[in-house]
Amino acid sequence: MSSAEQTPVSSGTEQTPRPTRLAAAAAVAGIEALGLVAGGVYMLVDALTGTSGDLTGAVTGAVTLVVLGLIPLAAARGLWLRRSWSRGPAVVMQILALPVAWQMLQANSAMIPAGAVLGVLAVTGLVLLVNPATTAALGIRRPGQDTP
Repeated sequence: MSSAEQTPVSSGTEQTPRPTRLAAAAAVAGIEALGLVAGGVYMLVDALTGTSGDLTGAVTGAVTLVVLGLIPLAAARGLWLRRSWSRGPAVVMQILALPVAWQMLQANSAMIPAGAVLGVLAVTGLVLLVNPATTAALGIRRPGQDTP
């Protein structure tokens, strides 16, 4: 390896190592994004193979899930790259996931385990996103906190 490959490029400001909680929050958002996109692709394949009764509704639902999956995907990338804007969409997605998980838990089907997983992910994501180490790593100041 050359010395250029061994030395990370610095933009003039040294960054501290990424907190584990921030990396975990990015992972939670990424898992949720993958789940939404996978669900959308499944619905689309199901609609196109003719097993769905309402083609228009199934395609609309599939496209909606894929597009919604882009929100936590962007948030996960932003969290990983320490972009302060990314916390807002990530928190919103966790809050929206809670009633969805609750409805899945009310079903009498295989959706119950999926609802439990989604609920655990949403609560875990919220806890990680409001953690002081995460907010500090993203450069978000609390009310009353002095500017550096």
